[in-house]
Amino acid sequence: MESEDEVDEELPGVKKEVNRNDNTRRLETMKISTKPMSSKTVERSECQLVRSPNPEEPELVVPYRNPGKTKTQEESKLPLSISIKTETKDSEIVKLCRSKRITCQDTIHEYDEDDGLTMEKVGRYLEAHPDAAEAWFRENASLELRQRLQGMAVVQAKSPLKNIHQEENLLSRSKRNSVTSDLFQSWLASSSPAKRSKSPSRMYTSLVGRREELNRLDESDLFMELIRDVANELDINVLCHKILVNVGLLTHADRGSLFLAKGPLEDRYLVAKLFDVTQDTELEEAIQKAKNEEIKIPFGVGIAGYVAQTKEIINIKDAYKDPRFNSSIDMRTGYKTTLILSMPICNYEGDVIGVAQIINKTNGSNEFTDRDVEVFQRYLTFCGIGIQNAQLFELSVQEYRRNQILLNLARNIFEEQNNLECLVTKIMTEAKELLKCERCAVYLLDLDCGEAATNEGNKFTTIFEMDNETQKAKVYRPSASDLSNPLSQIARYVAATGQILNIGDVTTWLKKDVVQAGSDPIKSILCMPIVNGQRNVIGVAQLINKDNGTSFTDSDVSIFEAFAIFCGLGIHNTQMYESACKLMAKQKVALECLSYHATASNDDTLKLTSEPIPSAESYNLYSFTFIDFDLTDEDTCRATIRMFKQCDLIQKFHIPYEVLCRWILSVKKNYRPVKYHNWRHALNVAQTMFAMLKTGKMEQFMTDLEILGLLVACLCHDLDHRGTNNAFQMKTESPLAILYSTSTMEHHHFDQCVMILNSDSNNIFQSLSMEDYRRVMKVVESAILSTDLAVYFKKKNKFMELIDEGEFDWQSEEKKELLCGMMMTACDVSAIAKPWEVQHRVAKLVADEFFDQGDLERLQLNQQPVAMMDRERKDELPQMQVGFIDVICLPLYKVLSDTFPWIMPLYEGTMENRQHWQDLAEKVEMGLTWIDRDTIDEPVEEFISYEPKDIEFTVTTLNCVDRKEAPEKSALSRLISLRKGGPTLGKDVRHRLSRPLYARNAPEDAAKSKALIPDRKSRNKLCLLI
Repeated sequence: MESEDEVDEELPGVKKEVNRNDNTRRLETMKISTKPMSSKTVERSECQLVRSPNPEEPELVVPYRNPGKTKTQEESKLPLSISIKTETKDSEIVKLCRSKRITCQDTIHEYDEDDGLTMEKVGRYLEAHPDAAEAWFRENASLELRQRLQGMAVVQAKSPLKNIHQEENLLSRSKRNSVTSDLFQSWLASSSPAKRSKSPSRMYTSLVGRREELNRLDESDLFMELIRDVANELDINVLCHKILVNVGLLTHADRGSLFLAKGPLEDRYLVAKLFDVTQDTELEEAIQKAKNEEIKIPFGVGIAGYVAQTKEIINIKDAYKDPRFNSSIDMRTGYKTTLILSMPICNYEGDVIGVAQIINKTNGSNEFTDRDVEVFQRYLTFCGIGIQNAQLFELSVQEYRRNQILLNLARNIFEEQNNLECLVTKIMTEAKELLKCERCAVYLLDLDCGEAATNEGNKFTTIFEMDNETQKAKVYRPSASDLSNPLSQIARYVAATGQILNIGDVTTWLKKDVVQAGSDPIKSILCMPIVNGQRNVIGVAQLINKDNGTSFTDSDVSIFEAFAIFCGLGIHNTQMYESACKLMAKQKVALECLSYHATASNDDTLKLTSEPIPSAESYNLYSFTFIDFDLTDEDTCRATIRMFKQCDLIQKFHIPYEVLCRWILSVKKNYRPVKYHNWRHALNVAQTMFAMLKTGKMEQFMTDLEILGLLVACLCHDLDHRGTNNAFQMKTESPLAILYSTSTMEHHHFDQCVMILNSDSNNIFQSLSMEDYRRVMKVVESAILSTDLAVYFKKKNKFMELIDEGEFDWQSEEKKELLCGMMMTACDVSAIAKPWEVQHRVAKLVADEFFDQGDLERLQLNQQPVAMMDRERKDELPQMQVGFIDVICLPLYKVLSDTFPWIMPLYEGTMENRQHWQDLAEKVEMGLTWIDRDTIDEPVEEFISYEPKDIEFTVTTLNCVDRKEAPEKSALSRLISLRKGGPTLGKDVRHRLSRPLYARNAPEDAAKSKALIPDRKSRNKLCLLI
């Protein structure tokens, strides 16, 4: 970039060409320069100075042509521009060059020598000798230069077009007289509907004002200029107005009309977009006139309809002689139509998209000539493409407008979700503003009645109405008379059929003379069903009477349909929210009732409070062999209180004794009377935890708050157990399974625990600080969830790793939680370590509960239950118990007893019971159906032992199908046979079989013994029912 004080060092004389012939001109080419005006980048150019040998002849500065370049290369540089600094008035040629900014390769500077040639001198010379420029222009100017200078002359000739944008429009032909860009940008940038409604007619200037200059153009240039005028126009109203005005200029027509095709293929019609437009008609006037006329012509009707249907060109010299001509407009306006030229407008596919029609000539001609027809047809060919583009643009603008409105609507309706009346009021306000109607109504159906299936079956429960006089909705429950009025009948029809109704003439549709709502006459109705996400009709939206008195258009229907979808979602969500609020209120009431009935009575609480609590030794609470069979229900509660007292929890945490008694009774009351997972199971789990803490010395690893949490968790860990496991809840898709995706029952047990604690006078944690309350509840929750064996298997390996690493510090929160989880599992399955008679009996209870679940799965789900729940496989229970011990119990008790040797009795008891179950499994393998007899009352190993005596009994082999077919043998020989074969059965099994056999030596006992033929695969084994 050159600075202000820099001067181009190029010598002014660069090229000289001299023709010796005096009759010709001498050409000198100089490169001249002048100082730039500022430090900004200055465009450069090379120019030629044309001199004549005669000093009196004019000289002209023209763009420099490089001899080494072709003409095409030279012309490709145009348009060019120069920047000139002068001290006096610029010449006209300099003005033109400056206005067009002709770009040159080098900056032109003044030549500072006294006898040098300056642009000022050139300008003054050309002003004094205008013929010189004209002569050079005729002889040497290129075609492109001619066109450019001609354009500049047009710019200067017309004063209203001195605007620089209009000058560039005519010269460069790059920017046309169009409002499309500004219009679309205003749509994108504007958030105010008022800005979007700005009339496009104020944003463009018609070519009519340039009629004189356009008339100076030849026909070809005029035609191209008029095509360029509409080529980039995408506003349909502006485009149609330009087409009619330009056609009038081309054909000298007095006025014209333009019709656009509408409607479906089977019912096409023409709508007058602009009607009776002269060259002096303003755009707004033309648009308003078309709206007022509301001309709608079916295809095939009238001159325009005939042209649209046949695609023929009609040139009529006397309109009144043509039967298709409608003279009513002439009669109304007083204008006489004589000549008509009507022509179809087609798109690129050849489909009719409109009809253009011009009327009468202004130049005195009595007909539209063939030349007029040709020009008209050629021009409409380009206009058809422009009209289709404008229609597509209009659709895109409408779609953008609709999307903006719907986004605004979505924001509004989803902000208002807690009140249906406020939501519907917002919806109706948006609808009235969007579609410009007088009234709006929303009818909501009774959801309890289901979908609207018939016109008679549906029932509106609420009606919302809004008119122009008020912005607040009128809400009421309709009476019988309200439902019988015409508007309600239309709404009921739409609700029943699910159809969209756009009624332009309500009287005709209802077949009634007068349709009124109050004092307002009803002209048109747009009625649409409101559906929810499941496409069920939940209501009807109704718009009544357009503000301008016309019918609702297809565009209105399209927008309102999308509008209704959002409204349906908003109304449905609000209704669901209100329903949820009602359900929450009902739930609160139900919880209050449940809390009352789930809480122990005052009488029971007072009785327990006043009774003495026996010692822990009397209940054997410190022992791992604790048995609750002989305890009454009252004893179980007293034993629980004793555990709290022995841990000194009542004193340490200031638990009111009455509250503790009521809480224990309430927990007991909330256990269901299932066979195993009941209150007594909870008591046994809590007692085992107590024994582990005291006898097993595990309390040294726990704080008092954690001991309190563990005992509470043990007592509550199976609250409200239904006798079915988590898998059953998932299979049946029960509400609990929906509520809790993992550890379903365990989460429910914890929630029940919290519910009881929150009940009146049951909060044993009421004296704790907020921090202690948070901590103890975390212990309770973690401990209860740990009783899920799925959680146990996830944590077991990590616990084993800590033990293998010799971990002895269990004070960190994570390790403490892991240890407590293992202890909860050990307590939950501790029945497996009880004395054999207790374990045997408990196993029968567990099996019965599992078999009940298996029966439910078979009946309700039509599924085959797993082996442990299949009643038909009950004889496999001993072997399954062995597997349960080996997989879950022994690994846990082994690692606990190795690390904490004081709880070794759990491991030892489990090992003893495993041996018993293994013996029973062998007995079942021999064919003994151990569980067919109530072994709870008379366990096999606990029958009174007698010395063996010979008694009479019958043994039937399994190979005998019928008892009558059995071979008769004496009782003694059969017994001897049994004794002889006895050694082959094994000493231990033979001894167990012989004890109950010889115990029954009385005749009545012998009568009770009977043969059994079990339906087993191995029928050759001995099976005796005991």
